[in-house]
Amino acid sequence: MLNPQNLAPGHEQYEKLRAPGRMGKPGPVLFQYDYRHLDGELFSCVAASPAAAEEKRNAWLKARRKLE
Repeated sequence: MLNPQNLAPGHEQYEKLRAPGRMGKPGPVLFQYDYRHLDGELFSCVAASPAAAEEKRNAWLKARRKLE
C-alpha cells in the first residue's frame, strides 16, 4: 500500500489495484497515483493507467501555474 507521507518532493509513486466488480466478477484494473510537488503539496488520483494519471497530474500542474 502506498504511503504518501514517505514521498519526497519531486517524486511520484503508483500502485496497481483492482476495483470491485459486480456479481462476483473482478472489476477493472486501476492505478492509484501520488506526486509530491517541489513545494511539498501532494497530488493524488486514481486512473486507468499510469499515463492517464500523469496526464491528470500535468493538468493539475498547469492549473497551479495559472494561479501563481
